[in-house]
Amino acid sequence: MTSNTTESRVLAAIDERRSRINEAIDEELPLQTPERLYEASRYLLKAGGKRLRPTVTLLAGEALADVEPATRDYRAFPTLSGAEIDLMRAAVSLEVIQSFTLIHDDIMDDDDLRRGVPAVHNEYDTSTAILAGDTLYSSAFEIMADTGGQPANALAAMRLLSSTCTKICEGQALDIAFETRSDLLPAEYLEMVEHKTAVLYGASAAVPAELLGADDEVVEAMYQYGIESGQAFQIQDDVLDLTVPSETLGKQRGSDLVEDKETLVTLHARQHGVDVDNLLETDSVEAVTEAEIDDAVAELEAAGSIDHARETAAELTERSKRRLSVLPDNDARGLLEDVADYLIDRGY
Repeated sequence: MTSNTTESRVLAAIDERRSRINEAIDEELPLQTPERLYEASRYLLKAGGKRLRPTVTLLAGEALADVEPATRDYRAFPTLSGAEIDLMRAAVSLEVIQSFTLIHDDIMDDDDLRRGVPAVHNEYDTSTAILAGDTLYSSAFEIMADTGGQPANALAAMRLLSSTCTKICEGQALDIAFETRSDLLPAEYLEMVEHKTAVLYGASAAVPAELLGADDEVVEAMYQYGIESGQAFQIQDDVLDLTVPSETLGKQRGSDLVEDKETLVTLHARQHGVDVDNLLETDSVEAVTEAEIDDAVAELEAAGSIDHARETAAELTERSKRRLSVLPDNDARGLLEDVADYLIDRGY
């Protein structure tokens, strides 16, 4: 299967579900009083986003239930025991958590834009943005609590959602702490990526396994599928920041390098004798030139650091796809495999 075919299949799967997910977001997060708070809460959700994580949740449910993709009512979805749950609520809950993390990340990083629009703290104000994020956080648990699953299964899903939120905060704290570290190890970086980025993919794949009543082995396999796919996604993002033209990226190429952010690329380069701290003379994204980025990337390539990152992402992806052997062999499982490939080979 070509990468273009994989991308087409994944985007088609997302497109088949996006309108239903968006409708459900409107239903689960109605505009209410005080309007400014709820407008701010819904702002990024209304601004767009691929809806990849909720799509993973729906696909995982379809694979586990062994049903034809996009043919069942997600609001009355069959469990493994023959009961029904509202799988769409679980998908929305995870997308709401994603939006909560983006709002708070943008405040901490003082980012101006998100999804092509002003960040929430710029469109409204910082206090309102903090409250909007907190509202989304609490709303996600309310939504997840109302999926209609068996009590034990619903509790397990809620615990997973809770631990996911805690790990995201831990990952953000690690990321901040690493800014002052000069002795960071690749294993520590991968741990930070797991907590900050990958756990939400893990939850997106494992929550439906909990709600549908799968056994512990299946739940764990689905969780690790999401973790490894999410780690690969972030590593590939680090590579793309260096290798994709600025006009295609929509931001300055090499901005992570300019801002001295450690990645698997730079950590590997340090271990192989590259003076990473002096690859660029400027620490200003606005002042750096494409020629300077080209020279820095050439040194990283010569050290084998970019290839190392790509190879690590590919290994994680293959490992994640093997996790799916616990599922029935069906079209939804194939689409989950495609998602893992798409995360490290997405087109620009």
